[in-house]
Amino acid sequence: MLEIDRIDRKILRELSDDARQTNLKLAERVGLSPSACLRRVQELERSGVIKGYRAVIDKALLGAGFVVYVAVGLSSHTKESLGAFERAIAASPDVVEFHTVTGALEYLLRVEVADIKAYKLFHTEVLGTLPHVSSITSYIVMDTPKSERG
Repeated sequence: MLEIDRIDRKILRELSDDARQTNLKLAERVGLSPSACLRRVQELERSGVIKGYRAVIDKALLGAGFVVYVAVGLSSHTKESLGAFERAIAASPDVVEFHTVTGALEYLLRVEVADIKAYKLFHTEVLGTLPHVSSITSYIVMDTPKSERG
């Protein structure tokens, strides 16, 4: 594990809130000179702590604001069946992330679509066609009081 100090944590918090701020503004906010701040940011990038910078997109404005978390269980746990499931899910544009999880089920998917009708289509045409899917539990997001996504 990489050791970072209080100043690095402040830099990371500031960049998480606004990665587009200038180095001068960032330096002022964390109490460093611009050159020292830039060196620290570059070191955080070089070490892999900062993996990249992204735009936070309002998916609702683009017609994909209906978010569903989907817990999926499989009837087969062979390397081949898990790999086939993961390839199929990774290829779906509606799935923005998915995770293997511990517990009674194998996967947790985050699906972003336009509405319930679009989710039903995903449920039937994607999940419903995959072999070895034994259970599907859908959790529709009603509100997001806190999100690190922006």
